[in-house]
Amino acid sequence: MKAYLVLDLAVHDFPAFKTYIDAIPAFIARHGGRSIVQGAVPTPVEGNWTPERMVILEFPSRQNATDFIDDPETQHLFEIRHRTTTSRLVLVDGCAE
Repeated sequence: MKAYLVLDLAVHDFPAFKTYIDAIPAFIARHGGRSIVQGAVPTPVEGNWTPERMVILEFPSRQNATDFIDDPETQHLFEIRHRTTTSRLVLVDGCAE
């Protein structure tokens, strides 16, 4: 079953964040993932959730997604994202096919 990482973020230091943007795609691909939404400005439809930017990553399985999150080589990139943005990240399973 596919799994998705959904990231809601507001970038506060784009020049420093660019290091993350340039490097993270290779690690996503290494774990079988792909971007299906990349830095898009969302349109709120209901409720009071107003994210500034959205990223959605698709992985073949929850295990691939957690391997990506836990990859020791990605930790320095996540530190850059944490330092340069305000972000929220959730992992969700897709529907059974």
